[in-house]
Amino acid sequence: MKKKRKIRRNPKQKRNMYFNKDTQASIVEFQQLESEPEREKLYNEKIHPAFEKLAESLIFVYGFRAGSNQIENIKTDCVSFLYETIHKWDESRGTKAFSYFNVVAKNWLIINSRQHRKNVMRNVSLSDMASMSKKDKHSIAYSQVVESPDKIIINANRRNEIVKVLEIIQARVTKENEKLCINAIIEVFDKIDQLDFLNKRAIYVYVREISGLTPKKLSVAMSSIRKHYRDIVHDKRIIDIF
Repeated sequence: MKKKRKIRRNPKQKRNMYFNKDTQASIVEFQQLESEPEREKLYNEKIHPAFEKLAESLIFVYGFRAGSNQIENIKTDCVSFLYETIHKWDESRGTKAFSYFNVVAKNWLIINSRQHRKNVMRNVSLSDMASMSKKDKHSIAYSQVVESPDKIIINANRRNEIVKVLEIIQARVTKENEKLCINAIIEVFDKIDQLDFLNKRAIYVYVREISGLTPKKLSVAMSSIRKHYRDIVHDKRIIDIF
């Protein structure tokens, strides 16, 4: 009987971690920088790749997904959320950056997955009448004509308020990518009556196509615009579209 060959690892060799001490040091430096161009450069070169790999790993390890063609979209949204929480991690508390953002990303993915399942369960196939409950059949039989998309998503008297806020942001932003992003968002609002299907993901795709930005650049620009939006909007009656 042949003896099993044991593979010995060199204890001096270290695994090439995508989220390592250098990443943590970069996050600390990012928090301390005041120059926006320097922060953006540091984030894109040192932090974003680690966030992207972290989100990607969690999606595949735990099977988070909302459709076979939407993995990239989920990852982009998750990375965008991590970017917005950078300031919340505090090195002085003793928690490593990887541990903190790993938990944040996992929790976001769990919530996103639950929301997707709820949306799927709400959809009823009209071709499968046999599986419908009496309540479903009654809802279909007595349903009213669906209103236009802008009336469903945005209360008519609030739409103008949101557009005004977007125009204020348009005047504020100075970076080219942010200008392309906010211009695309305003264009989507202007054409909202012409859009056949509206939800958060569809709007994101429309904005990406109009702006011509890559998912990475759009994610960074959108995060900056979110901050402007929340800084301006203090009235809870105005829908938080971001």
